[in-house]
Amino acid sequence: MAKRNTPVLMKPVNLFLDLLENERTAGLLLVICTVISLWLTNSPAGHDYVGFWHHKVLNGSIEYWINDGLMAIFFLMIGLELEREVYIGELSNFKQALLPIMAAVGGMVVPAGIHLLFNHGTPTQAGAGIPMATDIAFAIGILSLLGDRVPLALKVFLTALAVIDDLGAILTIAIFYSGGIDWTYLGGAFGVWAILLVLNRLRVFNLVPYLVLGAVMWWLMLNSGVHATVTGVLVAFAIPFGNGKPDTISWKLQHFLHKPVAFIIMPLFALANTCIVLGSDWYGHLLTLNSYGIFLGLVVGKPLGIGLFCAVAVGVGICTLPKGITWKKLLGAASLAGIGFTMSIFIATLAFDDAEHILMSKTTILLSSLVAGCIGYFWLRSVLPHLPPEEAAEG
Repeated sequence: MAKRNTPVLMKPVNLFLDLLENERTAGLLLVICTVISLWLTNSPAGHDYVGFWHHKVLNGSIEYWINDGLMAIFFLMIGLELEREVYIGELSNFKQALLPIMAAVGGMVVPAGIHLLFNHGTPTQAGAGIPMATDIAFAIGILSLLGDRVPLALKVFLTALAVIDDLGAILTIAIFYSGGIDWTYLGGAFGVWAILLVLNRLRVFNLVPYLVLGAVMWWLMLNSGVHATVTGVLVAFAIPFGNGKPDTISWKLQHFLHKPVAFIIMPLFALANTCIVLGSDWYGHLLTLNSYGIFLGLVVGKPLGIGLFCAVAVGVGICTLPKGITWKKLLGAASLAGIGFTMSIFIATLAFDDAEHILMSKTTILLSSLVAGCIGYFWLRSVLPHLPPEEAAEG
């Protein structure tokens, strides 16, 4: 991040702080929506509630259009955040970016490895991607509960880690969770993307052609066998970034998308994807190899992988801990990274075709995320000192 006394980059910093504010509220809203969804699903109105999300619209259910349509907009915002971080944020300086990059890699490889340790060669080995993900809204939301005690450097680290983690999840979806490829549609999608890149090079600074052609690209990708949400990230990187100031179309679109994504798309996703029937034997879903892999991957694998890869990177001297971050604080943030929720549930719906394994995975994800969030919160609460607001901001 640029120094805060640099006038030119005040707006990008404000945009980052605005993102944090949205994530706090979005995290709380996701909790509320999840509780409502679970309550309605297990109430006398549960059949009608679940049936609503499965109601057919055109050739897909409402849940399908949320997961394949609205989530593409979510990934568009993630792509714009990634673009900003690459150009002027935490990822713009390689040495500065290396620590969260190493953390994210460790936080994906180790959880996936733990899941495979339990499930390799079984029908549920496709779930290895489930514990790789971090839910940035929940993680930042819980971190914000600690208020001014949290140094800004730790918030930036966790946010950068989660953003890189999202990129890893997107690549995982594109490579491992796509269906049979229709090369005609896929070629058409990348042909449209090539046009968008040409518009970028021609310095076309009007959002309309990018959004219109992006919608065409999404439709082609939807029919190609590659998951359509990948379109969001590809379109984001085709949109001109410029200098990142508020008059650029990238900044305007990212700023515009924050609230619709945080307060409409993600709550709808939570409502549609947490229709989990908790019968008298619901805990039986937790006593399977798939559940062991998900739970241990998120709760143990995430902090273990993040801590181990960061320790190696610092130990060999390729990066250092940022000012204001100690190993104890980093491990607390690493535990919060075990909150999978949105992306984990999304990958679970792609990993399995049968309702039983999806339900089993969702139940475990909810419990794992709750445990990881509690561990991270109470760990940080015990290691973070009580600081005046100005000291905490300096981090």
